[in-house]
Amino acid sequence: MWFLFGLIAIAATSVNLYLYAIGKDYKLAMAMGLSFTALTLAADYSMVADWVRAEDWSALLDVVPIMSSALWVLTIISIVLNISPMLLEFKSSKE
Repeated sequence: MWFLFGLIAIAATSVNLYLYAIGKDYKLAMAMGLSFTALTLAADYSMVADWVRAEDWSALLDVVPIMSSALWVLTIISIVLNISPMLLEFKSSKE
């Protein structure tokens, strides 16, 4: 499930940037991109919780250290990409 949410988050972020580039209203796509990023993180946490309940320590040892770093990096990238049109718009309105 987290993989599906992640793909939807990437698509929504792409739509967000595309809509900004052509001058259309991008805020709904921005909200969707950030929302699906949050759902991706929640689904991944749920998957890890299932592994703990099943006492699948090998899965935790193999996946969690790498996935934790990857999720931090990808979440930061998602936030920056999704709010960049708003920051660019704010910057251009100040000039």
